[in-house]
Amino acid sequence: MLKDEWGTPLDIFIDLDKEFNFTLDPCGIHNRVLKDGLNTLDTRLGMNGLTHNWKGQSVFVNPPYSGKNIQEWIEKCYAEKDNAHSIVLLIPATKTGTNYFHQYIIPYADIRFVKGRINFVPLAGQNDNSNPLYSIICIFRKVKQ
Repeated sequence: MLKDEWGTPLDIFIDLDKEFNFTLDPCGIHNRVLKDGLNTLDTRLGMNGLTHNWKGQSVFVNPPYSGKNIQEWIEKCYAEKDNAHSIVLLIPATKTGTNYFHQYIIPYADIRFVKGRINFVPLAGQNDNSNPLYSIICIFRKVKQ
C-alpha cells in the first residue's frame, strides 16, 4: 500500500461535513473518508478526480501529503472554485510558503489553522498513524453572481 493512503479522522470529517454537507470526495482513492461508518462519499470519479468536473458539488479534498502532485490538486481546487458549491481542502501547513499557495489559495480561500497535528487513520496493512506535519484547511466558496 502506498504511504499516501491514509484515512481522514472521522471527528475532523464529521465536523466539516456538518458545515459543508459534502457530496464528493475526488481523492477517495487516497483518502477513503468514512462517512456514517461506511466507505467514502461519491467516489465515482475513480482513480483521478483531477480530470473530472466538480460542478454543483460540495467537495472534500484531502490529497496525498507526500507532495507528489499536491500542486495539481491545489490548482484543480482553484479551477473549480466557481463551479463547485464549496471546496474544502486539507493540506500540510508547509505549503504556505510556495508560489502556488500565494497564487491559488490566499486571494480566493478562507484559511483555518488546525491546532496540533492530525493523526490520520491507518488503512489495511499500516501500523503507524503519526503525522510529522501541521495542517491547514482552505475553503473555496462559489462566488454568487
